[in-house]
Amino acid sequence: MAVKFNDYYETLGVSREATADELKKAFRKLARKYHPDVAKDKKASEEKFKEINEAYEVLSDPEKRQKYDRLGANWQDGGSGHGGFSPGGGGARDSEGGFEFGGTGFSDFFETYFSGRREGFGASRRRSAGAHREGFAQRGQDVEADILVSLEEALHGSLRQVTLRRPAESGEAERTNTYQVRIPAGVREEQRIRLGGQGEPGFGGAAAGDLYLRVRLARHPEFSVQESDLYYDLDLAPWEAVLGVKAEIPALDGATSLRVPAGTTSGSQLRMRGLGLPREGGGRGDLYATVNVQIPAKVSDEERALWEQLAAKSSFNPRSVP
Repeated sequence: MAVKFNDYYETLGVSREATADELKKAFRKLARKYHPDVAKDKKASEEKFKEINEAYEVLSDPEKRQKYDRLGANWQDGGSGHGGFSPGGGGARDSEGGFEFGGTGFSDFFETYFSGRREGFGASRRRSAGAHREGFAQRGQDVEADILVSLEEALHGSLRQVTLRRPAESGEAERTNTYQVRIPAGVREEQRIRLGGQGEPGFGGAAAGDLYLRVRLARHPEFSVQESDLYYDLDLAPWEAVLGVKAEIPALDGATSLRVPAGTTSGSQLRMRGLGLPREGGGRGDLYATVNVQIPAKVSDEERALWEQLAAKSSFNPRSVP
């Protein structure tokens, strides 16, 4: 099996020693640049956004990153016992050298090594052969793959085209099936979208298996997700936290404004109702702005003088015992 190697460190523009914080910063910078909602070339930006998401999906997960680093160290000599891959063509296949997927938002490399897909065509063929010898019918095996879904798709729903290329059997030509897959609004991480009867064919007159597409929510440059709620990191200057401010906040529906009350402390969460993802029972979750009070790393002489004047006049002592 030949699968094109993806250099995820190169995709994010970081070194192999990059910390989790460096990975996050690199992802957010690139994701903001190539997010389809802001980029001029929508089609090209969508592909780039998927590549960035895939790279961060693997490298931000310690277990996946460790596996990737093991594979990456030996990829040119076939993986040295880790499954093996080589530069060049090839599609996303199971461990038995079977099917390929297209349109899921993930590359062949990810599908092969990091999707966690279960069941294989090769394994199913072996079981079918056994069923033939034993003389009984057997339902076809289910097939599963990951599908990358953006938060915008999770909010509004969408229609996606997915292809499944099946290997040639018994001298027959290779078959490619294309499906129009409806992504329902409110879809959740790990939720599976079922395409009935589109898995492995059955044996001896038995029904075919099903095709399952397991949802992976794309990482967003601005938001993290918990159930139906979205979370946004809101950076404030010290004077904004003390005096209060009207801040512009991004949202999936478009930018909105949030009034930050005077005296807001770092770590506070300010809720904007109904700006999250759809809830299962109807309505939408909320958007939470988590406040981070930022301190300037450098100040001018004039600014320092003002800070010193404030320090001299202020009675506030954060270390005093109440």
